Amino acid sequence: MRTVYVNGEYLPENEAKVSIFDRGFLMADGVYEVTSVLDGKLIDFDGHAVRLQRSLNELDMANPISKEDLLEVHRELVRLNGIEEGMIYLQITRGAPDDRDFAFPDPEKTPCTVVLFTQNKPGLANNPAALKGMKVISIDDIRWGRRDIKTVQLLYPSMGKMMAKKAGADDAWMIEDGFVTEGTSNNAYIVKGNKIITRALSNDILHGITRAAVLRFAKEAQMEVEERNFTIEEAREADEAFITSASTFVMPVVEIDGVSLGDGTPGHVAPRLREIYLDESLKKAI
Repeated sequence: MRTVYVNGEYLPENEAKVSIFDRGFLMADGVYEVTSVLDGKLIDFDGHAVRLQRSLNELDMANPISKEDLLEVHRELVRLNGIEEGMIYLQITRGAPDDRDFAFPDPEKTPCTVVLFTQNKPGLANNPAALKGMKVISIDDIRWGRRDIKTVQLLYPSMGKMMAKKAGADDAWMIEDGFVTEGTSNNAYIVKGNKIITRALSNDILHGITRAAVLRFAKEAQMEVEERNFTIEEAREADEAFITSASTFVMPVVEIDGVSLGDGTPGHVAPRLREIYLDESLKKAI
């Protein structure tokens, strides 16, 4: 049984409780982060901590836990649960006032709720899916306008995952005004003529921590990167494609809306970037 963290306490998962009045439950009024663990160490913890603070700032929510204390909680959960490869999920909500109300509660009277738990994922780095690639479909992007804030409003991405599953695919890329925004839980990329193309940062997409690292490594490896919008039609005609996220790292995409890219197997750019990312991230893991 897992040990989890709830508001300052380490508890068996079956004893962990949050109020029915918690605004994360009632209003999706909360933010989250997911940090990967490889070799028992945290991957890019600093990046996740910075983005967490940004998300809280954008929602006018005070950070109830210092970066140093948050790091200690992450490390303690890794230790208590014996995680060698896996993930740590963190969620902070605006807390549980005495009753349901659209208005924000007084932060002096209603402390934030802080929850963390681990997910044990042996073989995370050597995921066999990276060798064969994944299939995606395209769906309309009908989410709210602030996707740059990593909130717990994940209903439509969940629906997108199920649409993909129903279509015999692995994931969905979302389309807005004719252009790809991102995957349901990842950033999206195409490769054309050895040029890596991905949407530029804005309020329209999540500012991926893995995205930032991968693009930095790509430029250091003398790969050409172009940050611009691209259409789903352009994606179907690409030489290759891939996604990035904290849990998949770099994952090749070999089929879009039933159209195979290249010969239908991972190209050379995505596997090379995955290799570089894992090597460099492990060097800096804490």
